Amino acid sequence: MTYLMSVILGFVQGVAEFLPISSSGHLTLFQHFFGMEEPDNLFNVLLHFATLLAVCIYYFRDVVEMVTEFFRGLASLFSRRRQGGDIPEARRLVLLVIVGTLPLFAVLLIKDYVEALGSSPVFVSCALLVTGCILFLSDRMAGGRKSARTATLKDVLLVGVAQGLATVPGLSRSGCTISAGMAVGFERKFAVRYSFLMSLPAVLGATILEVKDVLEVEGGLVQGLLPKYLVGMAVAGIVGYFSIRLVNLLAAKGKFGAFAYYCWAAGIVALILSLMGWTLI
Repeated sequence: MTYLMSVILGFVQGVAEFLPISSSGHLTLFQHFFGMEEPDNLFNVLLHFATLLAVCIYYFRDVVEMVTEFFRGLASLFSRRRQGGDIPEARRLVLLVIVGTLPLFAVLLIKDYVEALGSSPVFVSCALLVTGCILFLSDRMAGGRKSARTATLKDVLLVGVAQGLATVPGLSRSGCTISAGMAVGFERKFAVRYSFLMSLPAVLGATILEVKDVLEVEGGLVQGLLPKYLVGMAVAGIVGYFSIRLVNLLAAKGKFGAFAYYCWAAGIVALILSLMGWTLI
């Protein structure tokens, strides 16, 4: 792997992880049409970890408050003195994130089957077209008013189901979860905020499992690749941070569905080329 390839993969990860255009779908299409080699597992894990750090930095205050309230909540469960009054918003948000993550455990049962779908450019192209339809409809939903204080467990469970469905290559995780949030009545900014905060336990858990597998199967890190890994992570993190800002800006202005046209264009072109058996290299 060259430094240029490291930068390209980092950029693609930073953009596609947060913009609603499907990072897994783009990786499949890049590999098929441009003959791009799939990055080794460890590098792929590190890129995802870099985008996780981007979320933590962008929502730093939320993350700190959630971690603090998580431990305070645990302490209160074992305390004889119960706190009265309303539950702090950050503590309630922790509960909402945990409940929204639960549907992912069901996906683990069919993990290999779902990953196998990514080997078909035709399937991924069609999934991109579906993503475009979801995004197009999201802007036409009435703006809700639900926030971390008023969202229900049923609401976040439905958003979690959308996150589970978005493990299918070509379906955008951020696109599906933000659109689902808007569908159940979330305020636009909260839909985006909840979507990205909900990604933290999922990405962190996947990172830990993948690193464990890489260390056991591949024998660890190749020292000569470390500088290239760090360059790719830096690019993914920086680009990811600004991608989060862009998504928040467009969602707040009711223009989140603008990405639908890109998904449709990319999906149609990729579908035609796939059916004709063409590659660009």
